[in-house]
Amino acid sequence: MTDFMAQRVRGFGTSIFTEMSALAAQHEAINLSQGYPDFAGPAFIKDAASAAIAAERNQYAPSHGVASLRAAITRSWQQHTGMEINSDTDVTVTCGATEALLATMLGLINPGDEVIIFEPYYDAYPPDVLLAGGVPRYVRLPEPHWTLPVEALQAAITPQTRAILLNTPHNPTGKVWSSSELHTIAELAQAHDLLVITDEVYERLVYEDAKHISIATLPGMWERTVTISSTGKTFSLTGWKVGYALAPAHLTSAVRRVHQFMTFCAPTPLQVAMGVALDAGLAYERQLVSFYAQRRSELMAALREAGMAVLPPAGTYFVMADIAALGWDNDVEFCRYLTTEVGVAAIPPSVFYHDAYQSGLVRFCFAKRSDTITAAAERLARANLSVK
Repeated sequence: MTDFMAQRVRGFGTSIFTEMSALAAQHEAINLSQGYPDFAGPAFIKDAASAAIAAERNQYAPSHGVASLRAAITRSWQQHTGMEINSDTDVTVTCGATEALLATMLGLINPGDEVIIFEPYYDAYPPDVLLAGGVPRYVRLPEPHWTLPVEALQAAITPQTRAILLNTPHNPTGKVWSSSELHTIAELAQAHDLLVITDEVYERLVYEDAKHISIATLPGMWERTVTISSTGKTFSLTGWKVGYALAPAHLTSAVRRVHQFMTFCAPTPLQVAMGVALDAGLAYERQLVSFYAQRRSELMAALREAGMAVLPPAGTYFVMADIAALGWDNDVEFCRYLTTEVGVAAIPPSVFYHDAYQSGLVRFCFAKRSDTITAAAERLARANLSVK
C-alpha cells in the first residue's frame, strides 16, 4: 500500500511529554516530567463553568472568543502592564497557547522565511515553524545562567529572517528575561523590521525579585509583536485549553484567518468561566505564587539531597538539575533509569535542542502536591543515582 504520510510531518516523532508520561504510568513512577498540576483547580472557576453549562452557554462562541472573556483579558493586561488594548480587534481566544502558536506561524510566516528560536526551546516551536514552511535558525542560551548571547543573535539575523520567537518565563530553564535583554531584542527587531512572537504562558509564575516584562510593552514593539498566553497555567486547569493571542489588528487578522479554520472556537462554557477567573485578579495570583514558591523550595531541597546541583528557576514551575556530578553523560539514559528503576520521571532537555546537545541537566516539574514531592524525595533518597 502507498505510504500516504505527508512529507511535512515525516520528521516529527512522539512528544517527549507523551513518551515520559507513558513510561511513568507503565512503571508506576511519580511523574515530575510533564508540566501539569496533580491537584484540583479552584472550585470557583469550576462552579462558573458548571453555571455556564446550566445556563445553556453550550453552542459555538464567536470565533475570536466570548466577549466577557476578551474583556477580562484586556482588563488583566492593563492591570499588569498599564497598556490599553481593544478587546474586539486585539484579542483572539484559542484552544490553548499551542493552537495560538501554530495559528500565528501559519498566518504570519511565509515559506522560506527564517524564524530565530532560542534553545533549549519548548518542543512545539520547530514543528510550528516547519509546518508554516519556515526555516528555524537556532541561538543557544549558554548554561548555567542562560544569558542572551547578543553576538550570536546578531549573527543569526539574515535578509531572510522574518521573526524572533521568544519564551519568557522560559521553559525549560525557568529563566525570566531581563529588561536589558528584552530591550536588546526589541532594538534588533526594529532595526531589521522583524516580528516578535512571544510565548508568555508562565507570566504569573515568577519568584523572589524576578519581574516579568512583556516585550510588546516596550517602545515601538506593540505593532510588531504577537503575545501568546494561556489561562490553563495560571489557574491550574491545563486540560481546559483556553489560550489567547494579543496583537494589533493587522497581525490579529492573520492569526484569526487561520484560527477560524483550525478549531473555529474554544469551548464556550470554559471561556465564560475563565473570564470569571481572570477577574479574580491579584489576590488569587499572589496565593498561587506563594503555593508554587513553597513547592519549588521542597523540590530543590529534594534534588540537592539526592546529590544534584540545582539551578534555581526565577519563573515557571520547572527546575533544572545538574546530573554531571553523578557521573551521567546522557540525559535520556538517566531519565529512563530514573523512571524505570527509581520510580521518578523527569524530562531530558537534550530533546529541546535541534542537535540533541547534552547540557548535563535534567528538568523536573514542581506543579505537584507537597505529598507528591515528599514521596519523590523519599525515592530519590533511597536510590544511588551515581551508579548506572
